[in-house]
Amino acid sequence: MHPIVLERPATTEDAIAAAATGARFIAGGTTLVDLMREEVEKPERLIDINRLPLDGIRVEGDDLVIGALARMADVAADENVRRLQPLIAESLIEGASPQLRNMATMGGNLLQRVRCPYFRMLDAACNKRSPGTGCSAIDGLNAGHAILGTSESCVATHPSDVAVAMVALDASMRVRGPNGERSFLIEELFRLPEDTPHLEHTLLPGELIVELRVPGGRADRRSRYLKVRDRASYEFALVSAAVALVMDNGVISEAKIAVGGVATRPWRLRDCEAALIGKLPERSAFEAAAKFSVQGVRPLRHNHFKVELLPRTIVRALEMAGEIA
Repeated sequence: MHPIVLERPATTEDAIAAAATGARFIAGGTTLVDLMREEVEKPERLIDINRLPLDGIRVEGDDLVIGALARMADVAADENVRRLQPLIAESLIEGASPQLRNMATMGGNLLQRVRCPYFRMLDAACNKRSPGTGCSAIDGLNAGHAILGTSESCVATHPSDVAVAMVALDASMRVRGPNGERSFLIEELFRLPEDTPHLEHTLLPGELIVELRVPGGRADRRSRYLKVRDRASYEFALVSAAVALVMDNGVISEAKIAVGGVATRPWRLRDCEAALIGKLPERSAFEAAAKFSVQGVRPLRHNHFKVELLPRTIVRALEMAGEIA
C-alpha cells in the first residue's frame, strides 16, 4: 500500500504554501483518483481544497466569472451562464456524465490528464508518464489520437470539452501562487508536447487556479458546440468544434473557432476565422474556411479519417450557429 498524507487547509494561502513544498491539489478527484488506483500517479501528499471559497459564479459588467471550484453541473445549470455564455453550458453538458459533472470542478477539468490508453498502461512506453521511454501510440492503436500539435514524443489529445469553448471565447484565468497573482488567457495554459510531453501546463509550482473569466461580447449568443464521438452517451471526442459568429448587415463580421479531439491541446483556428470575415453565412463560405483547419496535419495510421471529419464538423457547427436568430 502506498501511504498518502491528506491535508485540508482552511485558507487559500495555507493550500498554496503546502503545494509549494511538493503536495498535490485535489478537488473532485475524478481524474487523479483514477490515476492513483491504476498507479499511474503516486502522490505522497494531497491538499484537499474543497473547503476554499472558490466556487462562486457571478457577473461583472459583461463578463462571466466562474470560481475554479465551481462544479461542472452547477455551472451548466446556472441561469447567468445559460443566458450569457450558452456555449459554455453546452460544452459542459456534452463533456461528462451527470455523475461526473456533479463532482468535477471547472479548474480540475482544465487540468485533467490525457485519456491515451498507453499513458495508463504501466507496461507501455509513454514519454508523458515516464520521460524518455518512447511513445507506444505512434505505432500502436491510434484512432483517437491527435493530428495537430503532435511531436515525435507524444500524440495524445487533450480531453477537455469546456476548455475548447473557453479557448474559442478568449477566456482567461486568474491564478495565485507563492509569488502572488497573475492572469493569462486559458489558451496559454496548455503546452505543446515537443520533447517534454510530461510538462502539460504553464502553472508554476504551488500555483492554484482561482477563477475563470469569460469576456462578454456579441459572439456569445450565436454559438454552438458540436461533438462527434463513438457513441451518444458519455464518451471523449473524436472531433469537436466550438464556434461563435457575429453578424452585421447579413455578413460575418467576427468569427471564433476552436476544436478538440484532434490536437494535443485545445486548438484555435485563426486562419479559418479570418477566412469567414465579410462572407455571407453560407455553406460554401463555411467549407472554404474549414479547409484551413487541416493545414499542417500529421495523421497517424489509424486516425487519417479525422482529416476529413474535422472540416465537416466545423462546417456543421457553423451552420448550426448561423441558424440561431
